[in-house]
Amino acid sequence: MNLRPSLAAVVLFAAFGASAQPAPVTNSRMVPAQVQPDAEAALDERQAREWGLRPEEWARYRQLMEGPLGVYSPQLDPLTALGIEARSEEERRRYAELQVQAEARRVGKTLAYQRAYDAAWQRLFPGQPRVSLLGAKAQGAGNTGSGRLAVFVKADCAPCAQRVQQLQAAGTAFDLYMVGSRQDDARIRQWATQAGIDPTRVRARTITLNHDAGRWLSLGLPGDLPAVVREVNGQWQRQ
Repeated sequence: MNLRPSLAAVVLFAAFGASAQPAPVTNSRMVPAQVQPDAEAALDERQAREWGLRPEEWARYRQLMEGPLGVYSPQLDPLTALGIEARSEEERRRYAELQVQAEARRVGKTLAYQRAYDAAWQRLFPGQPRVSLLGAKAQGAGNTGSGRLAVFVKADCAPCAQRVQQLQAAGTAFDLYMVGSRQDDARIRQWATQAGIDPTRVRARTITLNHDAGRWLSLGLPGDLPAVVREVNGQWQRQ
């Protein structure tokens, strides 16, 4: 998060209340200028620690995001940004390992929530098509060895609907991921209805409806949507 707590008002109030005599105007103006950098430094240190980074690495990340990298990819997380702009193989390996560890923690938490989500859906809407948070086997596009297709689509994309209809007509099982779904289940269901996806196939899990949640970007594959991909020898390839 980029929230910056403003201490100016608090510091000024404390400075004026600490003494019975009025503080010189020059001093009162200097206090927030001195404290604000300290507050920002503390926040930067905390954020760096949350990502497993050293303060100087966090400073470099911020510097990178103020340059061309931040213009082209403003949503990059610190580890990806630093990994892309790594200055050596050692740096690249370090950031890759940190990102794998961070992803493992994130996926573990998401899996736990997926189980709670599935149980809640079954209680509240038994028998209705369920939108999965993670995909048919809770790994999303990162599952391995399943041979199952992953289909990435987006709203207002006629070719996306046509490709999905072709796959469905062929009887192909696939996991559909909607890019830009904003974690809105209704948005995916509406798209699926308009695309003519058979609800019985969704209930049978031969077709699953999923939030993309950044998976398409993480695959790093070229080309526009729709994208039909499959894992081949550990690598995801367009079909």
